[in-house]
Amino acid sequence: MDYLPKDPAILVSSVNMLLRDEEFDTLEALCYAFSREPGEVSDYLFSHGFVWSEEQKQFRPIGYDDAKAPGKQRESAERKE
Repeated sequence: MDYLPKDPAILVSSVNMLLRDEEFDTLEALCYAFSREPGEVSDYLFSHGFVWSEEQKQFRPIGYDDAKAPGKQRESAERKE
């Protein structure tokens, strides 16, 4: 890959793949290799519905982790009843 894509869906997929496949150790290293600032990439993806998860070392949809929390699953099940 010669550059980071501009399309947000392709960008998030590419960044997550490069980190998952251990091409880069950190988001910072990945961004600097493509002459981009980590904050610029994070802000751009945030504006398109993705947030950086330091724990998972990947961009995830905003609210994804909140929806997966155990308390949220119980609340959701209770609402259905």
